[in-house]
Amino acid sequence: MSASPFVLAGARRPRRLTAPRDLLGKLGSRGLGWILPLAILALWQFCDGRGWISPQVLPSPRFVLDTLRDLAASGDLWANTRASMTRVLVGFAAGSALGLGLGTAMGLSRRLESYVLPTFNALVQIPVLAWMPFVLLLVGIGEPLKYILIAKAALVPVTLNTLQGFRQAPPALLEVARVYGYSRRQEVLEVVLPHAVPTLFTGLRLGFTKAWLSLVVVELVASSEGLGYLIVYGRQLFQLDLVMAAVIVVGAIGYAIDRALDAAERRVSRGRPDAAWETP
Repeated sequence: MSASPFVLAGARRPRRLTAPRDLLGKLGSRGLGWILPLAILALWQFCDGRGWISPQVLPSPRFVLDTLRDLAASGDLWANTRASMTRVLVGFAAGSALGLGLGTAMGLSRRLESYVLPTFNALVQIPVLAWMPFVLLLVGIGEPLKYILIAKAALVPVTLNTLQGFRQAPPALLEVARVYGYSRRQEVLEVVLPHAVPTLFTGLRLGFTKAWLSLVVVELVASSEGLGYLIVYGRQLFQLDLVMAAVIVVGAIGYAIDRALDAAERRVSRGRPDAAWETP
């Protein structure tokens, strides 16, 4: 067989030196994202200093920070964070594995897609909390309940993005692959999959976001440990500083993981080879 007609165009592109002005521009654009959070924090502190808001309604930033330090020093923060991370990782792994498998199967078989996708689209309209009573009857209120609901949340975006990714290969390249005698396996591995990878990463990122949000919701309703439980516990004791501290941790962890997945997604998108046809 002659050489593969697909070349990795642009796979080795020399890096251009970034000008100082461009570097400062990037740093400035990233700094703009901090303006609104810092403004809200300043307004919060200003209102507290003026006594416009009762501490029972909204505790001061310093009080919330002190509570956060106490949680970290006592070990409660780490224990509850570990419980939440374990749940979300197990649920996300299960949901992503099922989503990748189901999306790939539908992407490779239009007949299977026509059978499964309409029912799947109908079921995904049901929110996580609506599934809770049914799953509760099946597995009880223990950890499997949380894993199943988190996995369901991750399953939906991963499945749909995987299916979309497998449909993105240019028809012209698929035709070239057939002309060169590619088997179905070679066609999938060398043409379809490289074009699907960026969309797969998008699905995984969205899946983790949905899983993280569902984790907090599930822990708010049915849990005796975790970050969501800390929020409920603080509300029951009317300790809004504890509620705010837990909310800050939830937001910080979710944001950090989302940024990490976004960086991985952009790296994969930049490194994706543009398949081009060449005469052997």
